[in-house]
Amino acid sequence: MADETYYAPEDLGKFGQIGENAPELAKKFFDWYGAVFEDGALSAREKSLIALAVSHAVQCPYCIDAYSKDALEKGADLDQMTEAVHVSAAIRGGAALVHGVQMRNHATKLSM
Repeated sequence: MADETYYAPEDLGKFGQIGENAPELAKKFFDWYGAVFEDGALSAREKSLIALAVSHAVQCPYCIDAYSKDALEKGADLDQMTEAVHVSAAIRGGAALVHGVQMRNHATKLSM
């Protein structure tokens, strides 16, 4: 079909199926994942905003959908969510630029 894409939003709801052929590993992952997002030194809301930012950094559309919804449900607003995405973009941009030092070192070595 012309309007089919690799990413199908409805597949997010099928995430649990990943454990069908490895249930012990899936249980360990989902137990750990759930524990990570509980209130701790950071609130669940703060963790959701971090997850939203990381989702953009790793460019996972499923995660972006899930943590956009989760952040809103946990009381974040669009301004906070947008700022989190900008933080993510700044880190990705900075990471790309700082690797320029490696390029400069390598180019200098090659030029000698």
